[in-house]
Amino acid sequence: MSTSPNPAAANTPAWLRPHSNGVLLRLHVQPRAGRTEVCGEFGDRLKLRVAGPPVDNKANREIIAFLAKALAVSRGEITIVRGETGRDKDVLAHGVTAAAAAAALRT
Repeated sequence: MSTSPNPAAANTPAWLRPHSNGVLLRLHVQPRAGRTEVCGEFGDRLKLRVAGPPVDNKANREIIAFLAKALAVSRGEITIVRGETGRDKDVLAHGVTAAAAAAALRT
């Protein structure tokens, strides 16, 4: 029995994982940047510069707002599932396909 590789999976970046409810984004966040933007990959994570400071959840709120706008979903559809207090975060975007997320967040 031969198994052929899934071409869609081969084109999916390491920082993007399909999930039953949408997609899981693996982020590396740099707070206190000049502006909020995607700035490439950092290992197997997508690097995101965030203007907000990591104080009183400001950076996390800015990440959620930025991703919601980029992925064209409401802020309620974006959930930080791991890493709320660290730079490495796993974020679930509900109702978003892997292809749409990859296209919206490519650098």
